[in-house]
Amino acid sequence: MRLLERARKEWFMVGIVVAIGAAKLEPSVGVNGGPLKPEITVSYIAVATIFFNSGLSLKTEELTSALVHLKLHLFIQIFTLAFFPATIWLFLQLLSVTSINEWLLKGLQTVGCMPPPVSSAVILTKAVGGNEAAAIFNSAFGSFLGIVVTPLLLLLFLGSSSSVPFTSIFSQLFVTVVVPLVIGQIVRRYIKDWLERKKPPFGAVSSSVLLMIIYTTFCDTFSNPHIDLDKFSLVLILFIIVSIQLSFMLLTFIFSTRNNSGFTPADTVAIIFCSTHKSLTLGIPMLKIVFAGHEHLSLISVPLLIYHPAQILLGSVLVPTIKSWMVSRQKGVKLTRPTV
Repeated sequence: MRLLERARKEWFMVGIVVAIGAAKLEPSVGVNGGPLKPEITVSYIAVATIFFNSGLSLKTEELTSALVHLKLHLFIQIFTLAFFPATIWLFLQLLSVTSINEWLLKGLQTVGCMPPPVSSAVILTKAVGGNEAAAIFNSAFGSFLGIVVTPLLLLLFLGSSSSVPFTSIFSQLFVTVVVPLVIGQIVRRYIKDWLERKKPPFGAVSSSVLLMIIYTTFCDTFSNPHIDLDKFSLVLILFIIVSIQLSFMLLTFIFSTRNNSGFTPADTVAIIFCSTHKSLTLGIPMLKIVFAGHEHLSLISVPLLIYHPAQILLGSVLVPTIKSWMVSRQKGVKLTRPTV
């Protein structure tokens, strides 16, 4: 009974396993030209649905209210969209001499290029009691930035422009990402009261569509006889991903708690999660567009598929520790203030 309850709670993680398993059993269903017609249903309809859903769920007023904390936003966006991918690139120069599958390493680089997620960083910041408004702003603003910055970073670090025309990437991004996002925000203005009252399950809708994208991506993999993924590479990638997350969380903690940083303990909590988390919901559709038709697309996607549950799991484990640190620091600040 407890196992069933746990599976219901973690239905998305279970869904990823089922989607990959189903793709392995009958890959011909989800390949391009197959019964599902993913070249239309996934590349356009599914991706557009995810971003329309994001536009509909993003609270514009919460973003504008958090806008004033410029230093905090600059720190998070520079860390996640500049420092993170550049550091991963340097790290991969060392790893390139190992026997780890080269496409998994390229996948690690794509993780570094991704924007922050719209949900997990906010949920964990809220669970700790950190600066939730800043987390919401940076997750949403990072997603908007990611529409332009992420494809540019992918082209810069992976040079996929040789196989995919630059203009076609951005025209497809505009049609399937920007337009649905803007339409979602416009529609939200007219049905805002209804949305506040009914609270539709936006996260569940996006996750369900994402499972379809993951399924068709792996159908492409398993229908390709030339792809060989060794377990040693996979285990090493898992270890590297957890190490990267812990190292970057520690790094953001050190930077944001220096005496002259100007950040409160609540700000530090938002910084730790927003700077180190990466979006699967935005990432997989973007990889699908940028690496359209690439025979190793699913191998490139594997590190991002691992990174997503790892960041939620690691974040959840660290919530009590971070919360007790923040509470003790806030008490310390109150005690040191002079009484009037």
